Amino acid sequence: MLFDLVLFDLDGTLIETAPEIFDAVNDTLRDLHLPEVELGRVRDWIGHGTRELLVQALAHVGNSSADAVRAAPDFAVAKDRFDGHYRQRCGTRSHLYPHVREVLIALRLAGVKLAVVTNKEQRYTRTVLDAHQMAPLFDRVVSGDSFPVKKPDPVGVLSCMEQFGVTAPRALFVGDSSIDVATARAAGVTVWALPYGYNMGKPIQDCGPDRVIEDFSALMAITAGLQKDLQTV
Repeated sequence: MLFDLVLFDLDGTLIETAPEIFDAVNDTLRDLHLPEVELGRVRDWIGHGTRELLVQALAHVGNSSADAVRAAPDFAVAKDRFDGHYRQRCGTRSHLYPHVREVLIALRLAGVKLAVVTNKEQRYTRTVLDAHQMAPLFDRVVSGDSFPVKKPDPVGVLSCMEQFGVTAPRALFVGDSSIDVATARAAGVTVWALPYGYNMGKPIQDCGPDRVIEDFSALMAITAGLQKDLQTV
């Protein structure tokens, strides 16, 4: 096989989560008597975790800087409101991208170790994975608060490699954003990118991944000689 370990980003790579995040953001803005935002803007803010997404939303509607929002005395209140709304919304309007489940099952049957490395906080990561019956497919889940730092710091990727005894040439990171490409580069592993996710409104090709795959089913190539047999399982 090409790789012994495949690590995946979550939002925009495995699961389309923007609609329910969009709902939670606007729930929060309504609570605060602020203007609502469009789905396209929320998609562009996804990638650094929900706290930073909320910062961007508040900065946008308040015509202020992100630093000013973070330093505002009432930011904690807004964050608590958002957390409450996202707990209710999480898993309600998200869906798997095409071919995700069948490809993950095929990779597991081929003996590939699978992990999620996301900047989404653990409480939301687990909720989304459980909502789509995805958690059993992964050998490890690293969330945005699993370590003191998060992507593009490579600590989550390196930790998975150490746990499974996999060297950098045998590991692959699959993501949808410049954050994922930078994470893989920092860890010294190959990175493939999907063009349909959340990359702050920029073409994923501009980030320089090793390969852009148009469809998740392209990952079946990892099983190499086993692919024909797996298709009959």
